[in-house]
Amino acid sequence: MRDTAPFIDPVSSELELRQIFRESVPLLALVVLFGGLALLPFLVALLVAGNSPLGLLLTLLSQLILAVGTGVVLIYVVARGVQLSGT
Repeated sequence: MRDTAPFIDPVSSELELRQIFRESVPLLALVVLFGGLALLPFLVALLVAGNSPLGLLLTLLSQLILAVGTGVVLIYVVARGVQLSGT
């Protein structure tokens, strides 16, 4: 287990902004990936399908993609937190 808290410089007790930025990039990539994947069927439903049953299915598909993406992001955050804590 680490003696110091993650993202804190042990010498100066200040935030390590570079480490915070390095940790936020993969998280941002996951959010953009699943947001972009969900945007595609939603735009098709919005622009093409409208109020038809196909539009409903595409909207539900985009919500499913967002729900799965949220789960993946949360699992990543927890797993990375465990790695950083050293346990």
